[in-house]
Amino acid sequence: MTQVTLRTARSTDAGKLGAMITEAVAANPWKPRLHSGAEDISHAGRMIDHGWVSVAEDDAGQIIGFIAREAADVHALFVMSKAQGKGVGTALLDHAKTQVDSLNLWTFQANTGAQRFYKRHAFAEVERTSGADNDEGLPDVRFLWSKPKSATIEALATKSKDATT
Repeated sequence: MTQVTLRTARSTDAGKLGAMITEAVAANPWKPRLHSGAEDISHAGRMIDHGWVSVAEDDAGQIIGFIAREAADVHALFVMSKAQGKGVGTALLDHAKTQVDSLNLWTFQANTGAQRFYKRHAFAEVERTSGADNDEGLPDVRFLWSKPKSATIEALATKSKDATT
């Protein structure tokens, strides 16, 4: 596993995050290229401006992955190809799981690697669609993760105990 540091994204990170999006699209021949590199950077900048983005940095301080999450909805999870399979995506997802009681996300049916990843991380497939409602027009899959009830009860008990002391 790669040692990573997680932090909130800054506006100056938009270029790097946009490049990661561009790289991911180019690496998947089944995914149509709908946006230019500049548009990917702009999109990353908007997600950062909304306060949705956490980044993972390696020990050299280089950004190697990011997650964009609005409450329970994961809008994006990208890891640089050179850092894939080294625990970066897991670190980002695990961090998101500490912030909410459930997570909801979509991935493309053609992205079988992502589907395996989410299933390994306790996400359940809850819906498949034709893709008529996404920009790419590609069949997609919705996944849902929910914090185990015992963890939720334990967290509530801790909050209650802290409130009384």
